[in-house]
Amino acid sequence: MTGKESSGATRAPQKEPVALEDVKDTGELSIPSDPLERIIGQERAVEISRIAAFQRRHLLLVGPPGIGKSMTAQALALHLERPSQEIRVVHNPEMPERPTAEVASRAEVLTERESDSYLEGELISPEKAPPNVAERLGYRCPKCGFHSLPTERYCPSCNTMKQLASNSGTSTTGNPFRDLVGGILEMTVNASEGPNSTIRTTRVRNGVEEVVAYERAGDMIKVLDQRAMENRRKKQKESPRKVLVKLDRIPFVMATGSSETELLGDVRHDPYGGHPQLGTLPYDRVIPGAVHEAHEGVLFIDEITHLGQLQRYILTAMQEKRFPISGRNPQSAGASVRVDDVPCDFILVAACNINDLPQLLAPLRSRITGGGYEVLLDTTMPDTEKNRRKLAQFCAQEVVTDGRIPHMDRRALADFITEAGTRAEKLDGVRNALTLRLREMGGLIRMAGDLATVEHAPLIESKHVTEAIRRALPIEEQIRAKYGSYQKGVQADRTEAQRRGMGYYYWNETENRDRDSGYL
Repeated sequence: MTGKESSGATRAPQKEPVALEDVKDTGELSIPSDPLERIIGQERAVEISRIAAFQRRHLLLVGPPGIGKSMTAQALALHLERPSQEIRVVHNPEMPERPTAEVASRAEVLTERESDSYLEGELISPEKAPPNVAERLGYRCPKCGFHSLPTERYCPSCNTMKQLASNSGTSTTGNPFRDLVGGILEMTVNASEGPNSTIRTTRVRNGVEEVVAYERAGDMIKVLDQRAMENRRKKQKESPRKVLVKLDRIPFVMATGSSETELLGDVRHDPYGGHPQLGTLPYDRVIPGAVHEAHEGVLFIDEITHLGQLQRYILTAMQEKRFPISGRNPQSAGASVRVDDVPCDFILVAACNINDLPQLLAPLRSRITGGGYEVLLDTTMPDTEKNRRKLAQFCAQEVVTDGRIPHMDRRALADFITEAGTRAEKLDGVRNALTLRLREMGGLIRMAGDLATVEHAPLIESKHVTEAIRRALPIEEQIRAKYGSYQKGVQADRTEAQRRGMGYYYWNETENRDRDSGYL
């Protein structure tokens, strides 16, 4: 039996053990359905996150990597209500470089979707269409009645040229190459288009005569009834638009390490600009930023101080709850395009390390404090039976999340908890505690699980955890174990050229030395 087959990731416990010593393996432990309850050892952060989600408050999480900052932000987002608005950008015919932003409610979007369903029409095979309609659309040969694609000018059965209507339905006035190549390209276009693309006629349905339209749709024919044609006419009267932020979306956007374009949006470059025949209209080239995609949701930025001066744009978006989208490359065709008042009402969940706090923009931090909370996350928790059980729950969560490793047996779980206590004392100097640096502890679980999987063991055993602990030593400790000290390891790793003082930049050092000595 392989590790994947025995992982127990989908196994539901019949009756969960009351005491941790009664646990046979982590597969017997239940995993909370509430994502906030899956966060281990950060009770204060969890409590504040619930408030922030309910009241839509901002949050600043401070602490070292791997203690649950991103998990807290994701869990907070899952406690928000579903987005109720869709953001669109609408073409402005009077000034194309200034498209307008439009917000549609959920009810409006659902109504439009219902209306748009009628625009799709009914697809039928060419054989089911009236013969004269199939012939005029180019699907049926008027001589032998054989059906083929309208792009085929000659019937594959009798090799007769299909009927060409006098009005081919192909517009030549919009051909941008007409002045360049004259009628040659025009003939080619007409030949490829073939017969009429739309045929209007009448039909009788339920004893009532109605006007219908038949259109080519690849190897099928689309049938539009009167209601569909009326909806299409209404759509044609409206200004063209593009959906920037969809209604059905995940209310969580991670913008860690984003560039200015990714964070604030941009306008795509088009070498033909807004040329009516060749180019793309400006509204269709607008790209939303993370601040807009997080509308009604959570914008999570880890290591927020690394954004530098971009923090001031986050501050503006938080204050105004609207942020314009403009072209950010002065050499781009979108440089002159700008969409004002694009909504961006989000909850900011920012995270940073303690030593990075001085680099956090003071007005931005003031805005978070004035409209939210600052939370210092814990790195350890007391070594109690309750917290040991939480750590066991963490093991079960990691196994299920990974999906490729088996569960952990009782002895292996005890060794894992012992290692958590060792790391709490070693890394944070706290005795009788359990570490909350759970990212590294999760890596330990996966390493032990991999060892068990390759051995085809049904569960992670104590020997797997012991071996994983040995292999999981930081590289600096591995160097000390091999060479006696880190400095000796550095010396042993140097090449002969480096020992002679050449280094990787020997040519620069030589050039400087020669210049100083007067050779250059």
